[in-house]
Amino acid sequence: MARANKADVRLDAPRGLRSKTLIRTRGRSDRFGRFTESIARGMGTPWFLLGLTLFTILWILWNTLAPQQWRFDSVSLGFIALTLVLSLQASYAAPMILLAQNRQDDRDRVQIEQDRQRAERNLADTEYLAREVVALRLAVKDMASKDFIRAELRTLMEHLDEREREEERPHERAREQIRPALRPRRSNEGERATVD
Repeated sequence: MARANKADVRLDAPRGLRSKTLIRTRGRSDRFGRFTESIARGMGTPWFLLGLTLFTILWILWNTLAPQQWRFDSVSLGFIALTLVLSLQASYAAPMILLAQNRQDDRDRVQIEQDRQRAERNLADTEYLAREVVALRLAVKDMASKDFIRAELRTLMEHLDEREREEERPHERAREQIRPALRPRRSNEGERATVD
């Protein structure tokens, strides 16, 4: 399989369709980005400033106090080599810091997107739970309370008692009608009572 030219590679193509060379350079680019971030982090520490200050002081002292043949930067020319070294360091430091900031911006953008998605999920979950709580409240309102059930049971008991009394009334009437007939009759002679 022939390798694709960099001009032929489309960045909007899915990863599987891209050539392997592009992915390899991306990995190298990421490694380089991590390397530059570590340098930029190092430049932002007090130890770097202290070291640079000590380096500059030693440079100036060496080129001022050392014997003439050992000096490599001229005091009379205003330490041109020191100025060149510091300018070179600054010219490399600025792009490294910008690269580190860009990478941090990318990470922040991803984090913000993840936070936004998490917030949307939390909002949806909260709305769902609120709907469920309202549904439960409505269901609880429709449920019978203890007092309601007791009142209903009392009403039913009274109704059953009344019904039982009504059912007993005809039997009592019949008993009352039968009782005189069941009373014993006594004769004048003291004989045993006979029932008709």
